[in-house]
Amino acid sequence: MRLRGVVSAAVVAAALALSGCSQEPPVRAADGGPSPVGAPAQVRLRDALLTDRQLPPAFRLLTASATPDQHFSDVPITAMPCEELVVEGFTARHDRPAEGVSVGLEKPSDDWFGRESLDRYPPGRAAAVMAAVHGAAQRCASYTATLPVDGSPTKNTVSTAGVGGVAADDGLVLRISALGPGDGEPYVTEVALVREGDVILTVHKTVAQQPRSSVEAVLPAAVAAYRAAAGSP
Repeated sequence: MRLRGVVSAAVVAAALALSGCSQEPPVRAADGGPSPVGAPAQVRLRDALLTDRQLPPAFRLLTASATPDQHFSDVPITAMPCEELVVEGFTARHDRPAEGVSVGLEKPSDDWFGRESLDRYPPGRAAAVMAAVHGAAQRCASYTATLPVDGSPTKNTVSTAGVGGVAADDGLVLRISALGPGDGEPYVTEVALVREGDVILTVHKTVAQQPRSSVEAVLPAAVAAYRAAAGSP
């Protein structure tokens, strides 16, 4: 049951971190600053994030004042450790976007916590990022990880699925299951990624055991909000 305690602590920590997200966080450029002045006219990413009125019933935004910092890595997605697949924002962390925004989401009745992110890449780069994610899912179909608290091993599997009825240039849903010693049911992290041109929309659902609502409960609304802001059908 050691994994249960570790994951429970992780869920609490994630909830506290998400509560520090703003409803309209500043767009971050590649250097962490504001978007460059004079950039070509295009949808403002902050205007394309979900709002409370666009969310499915019982979901709500986590709207506090701070936006969490993004830490970047020089290790590409093609070489990152499999454990990184469960890290929130791993695509942006390992392949730095030109700009991006995010907002925290929750459904208290289902203990559902997560985040929607929008990341814009230079022309053609978003397709390469998605190709790398597809490759990482295959490379990491089965792997062993170690819990940082007590060194216990976990058996992890990664499965992929399409994005249902959501039409997109590219998309997939990752489900990463972790089973530790004494756990009867695995703990599952879900990550949905949809590419629209040079923008990657991600919905990350925090790890949970026997989740009552999946990441797909939010994904269609997130894609619809982005397309509405972009003026796309």
